[in-house]
Amino acid sequence: MAGKKSKMVIALGGNAIKHAGQEGTTEEQFENVSKTARQIGEIIENGEYKVILTHGNGPQAGNLLIQQEDSDRAPAQDLHVIGGMTQGQIGYMIQNELENYFKKRGMVDCLVVTIINQVRVSEDDPEFEKDSASKPVGPFYKKEKAMKMKEERNYLVKEVDPTREKSWRRVVPSPEPLENMEVETIRKLVKSGVTVIASGGGGIPVVERNGELKGVNAVIDKDKAGELLASEVNADIFMNLTDVEKAKLNFGTSKEQDIDEMSLTKAERYIKEGHFLTGSMLPKVEACKRFIENGGERAIITHLDKAIDALEGRTGTHILPD
Repeated sequence: MAGKKSKMVIALGGNAIKHAGQEGTTEEQFENVSKTARQIGEIIENGEYKVILTHGNGPQAGNLLIQQEDSDRAPAQDLHVIGGMTQGQIGYMIQNELENYFKKRGMVDCLVVTIINQVRVSEDDPEFEKDSASKPVGPFYKKEKAMKMKEERNYLVKEVDPTREKSWRRVVPSPEPLENMEVETIRKLVKSGVTVIASGGGGIPVVERNGELKGVNAVIDKDKAGELLASEVNADIFMNLTDVEKAKLNFGTSKEQDIDEMSLTKAERYIKEGHFLTGSMLPKVEACKRFIENGGERAIITHLDKAIDALEGRTGTHILPD
């Protein structure tokens, strides 16, 4: 009798879909996703893991926002709808390439499906308070353009990088994820052996009003939402694939040092000491830490191309219980 498979949530960073410096054409994105699918396909083919995938959507959502702002011929869509659009777009690409991998390898029993996935947040979250939103979205603007968009579209805009000529961006709330609304469906699919793609871009943010779910214009942090998904499906492993092989101490200094393994206690200390950059490695380490605190066995941070090596313990940063 075959042994019980471990459940693993794999969170794909933006480099899995669009590399830095690329335009983000359909051809480029499919080429990138094809490489990603080969890594994921090999893990699934190994036969030891039930896999749930999640992914970012920053470049794709940003491009949709630009297309809307540059067009007067079609009405702009709300941000939560754009989240749903990118879940469909990126999910389709990953699903297509995984299915192609399964067919080439004769893996006829392997199935994959994308879930359009809502994540509940609270309307009382501090991020929804006036001028408190913190998540930059869309392109950079000069101050004059930003002020015009603030006046004409009622956007909240902030200067986010004074070193740039175009230093202003639209900012939106980034509330804490509370509940994955399709988690029971995901559980049933995973139990039946289906590889599920879910919670793309942090999930579509919704609030509950009078017993109904309503989309809100916000962006949930994808690392937090990925961890929530992993904990709610009782995953054994949470793997965060990004553009570096390992997290580092003293990043960017002459004392920079790879981190091979962190206990919860060490992770907490390193966070307090400020070793991880906000908006970069910090949310990944915090998500991995939270996953272990919620009962997970192991969390891994590594480069997209090193997923299998990291899973087998040869590389990556591993976060473990004390």
